[in-house]
Amino acid sequence: MKTVYDFTVKDRKGNDVSLSEYQGKVLLIVNTATGCGFTPHYEPLEAMYREMRAEGFEILDFPCNQFAGQAPGDADEIHEFCTVKFGTEFPQFAKIDVNGDSADPLFAYLATEKPFEGFGKGLKIKALEKFSNMNNKKFGDKAYIKWNFTKFLVDREGKVIARFEPTVDMEDVRKAVKEAL
Repeated sequence: MKTVYDFTVKDRKGNDVSLSEYQGKVLLIVNTATGCGFTPHYEPLEAMYREMRAEGFEILDFPCNQFAGQAPGDADEIHEFCTVKFGTEFPQFAKIDVNGDSADPLFAYLATEKPFEGFGKGLKIKALEKFSNMNNKKFGDKAYIKWNFTKFLVDREGKVIARFEPTVDMEDVRKAVKEAL
């Protein structure tokens, strides 16, 4: 049975990293952007990381520029923004694509394990849904991720146990991580 440990990704310097290095830890894998309305999610993410990393928790940050160009800049610029503005300490990987033919295989796997089930309800969510649908139309059935800051929770065995869209309250994400630990 395949797990996230079967994947190799690139760190922000372009070096291969086997996710088997994270075996036995609870992971939150996130596609991020520095210029998105959800960018403030970095703050509660970093708070969770500082609070729970000693218990075996890791956040894996994958910048992505496929959603309205909201992750401009190279790896060093993105890293500097995150560390200066939000004090992030969790691992940040190379900028990737999460949708289309060039989608990183990890994200195609994550989204297949836990497919999109909707953003929720409300006027703001309806607007996001409309914008997301327009943006992702070009990816067809390979529109795996609907927007920035989609989060996947992975248990200590490497199994994907939850998906959180960016519209999910960060306190709910925190509670799920705590439960997984």
